[in-house]
Amino acid sequence: MKQDYYEILGITKGASAAEIKKAYRKKAIEFHPDKNPGDSSAEERFKKAAEAYEVLSDADKKARYDQFGHAAFESGGGFGGGGMNMDDIFSQFGDIFGGGGFGGGGFGGFSGFGGGGQRRVKGSNLRIRVKLTLEEIANGVEKKVKVRRKVQAEGVTYKTCTTCNGSGQVTKIQNTILGRMQTAATCSACGGAGQMLDGKPGDADAQGLKITEETVSINIPAGVEEGMQLKVPNKGNEAPGNGVPGDLLVAIEIHEHDTLKREGDNLHYDLYISFSEAVLGTSKEIDSVGGKVRIKLELGIQSGKILRLRGKGISSLNGYGSGDLLVHVNVWTPKELNKEQKDFFERMQGTDNFEPRPQKSDKSFFEKVKDMFS
Repeated sequence: MKQDYYEILGITKGASAAEIKKAYRKKAIEFHPDKNPGDSSAEERFKKAAEAYEVLSDADKKARYDQFGHAAFESGGGFGGGGMNMDDIFSQFGDIFGGGGFGGGGFGGFSGFGGGGQRRVKGSNLRIRVKLTLEEIANGVEKKVKVRRKVQAEGVTYKTCTTCNGSGQVTKIQNTILGRMQTAATCSACGGAGQMLDGKPGDADAQGLKITEETVSINIPAGVEEGMQLKVPNKGNEAPGNGVPGDLLVAIEIHEHDTLKREGDNLHYDLYISFSEAVLGTSKEIDSVGGKVRIKLELGIQSGKILRLRGKGISSLNGYGSGDLLVHVNVWTPKELNKEQKDFFERMQGTDNFEPRPQKSDKSFFEKVKDMFS
């Protein structure tokens, strides 16, 4: 029995469009082929998540699915009619992995028809991974990477395909009960290119290509996230003859920062201070993606206080400003005291200044969490 689409994405039937997209994006990143190389189970779950999202993100298809379940697509409509391959997923849902240039393209094949029915063969795509620091992600970066790709060797010559006479197609005539039927099919001899290899140098392969190393510049915009995929057009393997090169697909990986934790466009920093610093107030230097910044802590600051440094987070991928840096203040309570210190705190027990008296302005834990997401 086919698995329920809502169950696949881990959401309820009443989920909003934004919740559906967020759930799919989470699953897609978790089971992305680049994060699970050689794991057929993860790839299958990746495809299932894409299938579920294709239906639930479309209002009409979602309504049909809610009413009839998988039976609504048994005739072949949408993903439910038999699924799509990895090419389809990357090309159709590129926005999930970052929008614009993200989401990748095909994995080779045909780029379309030219004059006379010829097809321009597309070279195969190449895939690499690029690791970025949080600082590079915050503002965007240009990366130069070395790529080994197939290019057409010098001295290669081609000739017109003798099977299809350069048309890229062969015509077949069949006798049917309705009479003679003429059909056209891609030429199997040349793959639809209309030409065949005629001569090649010794360092070329059977298609007239050879491997060369090339330095490619990749402009990575600010705000990218782990699992996103950037496409650099025409920097994959070249195709023989009059074909077009494939693309270079760049999977984004992120180095974990020592002190900063990312949540969307916001950053979180845990600041630990001593009991005396909390009582007397102090200033502290902390990390940010733009370098060290100094913050002032008022006297009597409470453990759990969250200081928001606006605009000190990650630049939005969509260009809508930057997130914030949220500093979580943690007062470190000493576990061991000498006699003088212990005597002092024993004398302070029961005194007015040491009695907890939370003010209305001192927000509860749940209020602080609510403020973080507001």
